[in-house]
This record gives sequence, structure tokens and C-alpha cells, in this order.
Amino acid sequence: MTTAEVRDPELPGRLLITERDALVPLLRARPDGDFALATAACPGWTVRDVLAHCSSALMRVVESRYEKGVFSPEANDRDIAERADWTNAQVVDELERGMTEAGPVIAKAGGKLDLVALGEWVHAGDVRDTFGEPGAYAGPGLPDALTLLVRITREKAHVPLHADLDDVDEPQRLGDPAAARPPARYIGGAATLVRLYAGRSVKGADFELVGVEPPELNIFG
Repeated sequence: MTTAEVRDPELPGRLLITERDALVPLLRARPDGDFALATAACPGWTVRDVLAHCSSALMRVVESRYEKGVFSPEANDRDIAERADWTNAQVVDELERGMTEAGPVIAKAGGKLDLVALGEWVHAGDVRDTFGEPGAYAGPGLPDALTLLVRITREKAHVPLHADLDDVDEPQRLGDPAAARPPARYIGGAATLVRLYAGRSVKGADFELVGVEPPELNIFG
């Protein structure tokens, strides 16, 4: 059994803390106008909207308020609207608190909330991408994010895929290992692989993908 197949309950929280330490200082250094920038990854949402969604989702986890349908598009819009009168600094404060406190709750949830941590990390990439920051979906959290992605796709019995990554020594096997269909093949960078699984743009990226279409890989769609 590989490391990716065994759930490390501390990994989601570790990923959130790593991202907190990278993202929050970046946000505090940006002018207010940058929070109004439109995000390409989340049509109709500004940077502030993405951050408000992220902070509210994490606080729902911290406060155990994640009943059925709580992460639906309608619920997301309500959470953002509830923070309409907040300052940008207040949104960042809540995000920092959520990224700090959600880990232990996710660890005890047995895996059902692990995707929340991965989604938060991806949304941080959305923000960095909007700002034009290099390595939007990479950085120090990438190894843990990749490990989490491999395990989640297996647990979801997702499309099987064999990935030879330019920047990771070991090949990665994602999706259902017992699937009847032969594994698709991917050659390229780890960050681009994350973009594909998150349904983000890979325009201009150098990679090969055979045996599956990009929309089939999206775990958030």
C-alpha cells in the first residue's frame, strides 16, 4: 500500500497552514483595488468573493456547520453576500483563522472533509493567478496537495490515469485502480496536472494527455 493510499489525517491541516503562511502575507500587502479584480477561474467572482467563500467554508468546518447542501452554489452566494459590508482586512482575518483552526476538525472527520482543504489550496492558486504571481498552483504546498489529489481520486473511483511528472521522481497513479478502462496517460508538470483536475485553464502549458478529455478529470465540476 502506497503513502497516497493511506490517509494521513494531519495532511489537510498541514496543507492549509502551509498555504496560510504563503497567502495571507501576500493578501495583506495588496492594495484594496486588487480585491476587486475579476478571477478567470471563477467567472462572476472577484478576488474578494473567492476569499469570502474560502473563509466562510472554513469557518463552517471549524464550527461544524456543514449540513447537506452547505457548499452548493446558492449557499456560496449567500455566504459571500453576508460579508458584503466587511472590510477586505476582515475577510482576510477570517480566512487566516479558518486556515489555522480547520485542520484538527478535518483530521477527525475521517476523510469526508479532506476535499475542502484541497479546494482551499486551489482557490489560493486562483487568487495568485489573478494577481499574476508565478507558480500559482505550485509552491511549498504542492507535494501535500498532490498526495491528497491522488488519494481523493482513488476514493472517488475517478478516471484511472498514469502520470509521469517532470518535477516528481515517482510516477503517480490516480483514479480507480480497478477500473475496466485502461489508464489514461499524462506527461507534464505537477502544477498543470492540478489545474486539469481542478478544471482550471491549461492554456500555454506544455503537457501530453492521452486517453481522456480534460473535462473528465475535473473533481470539482
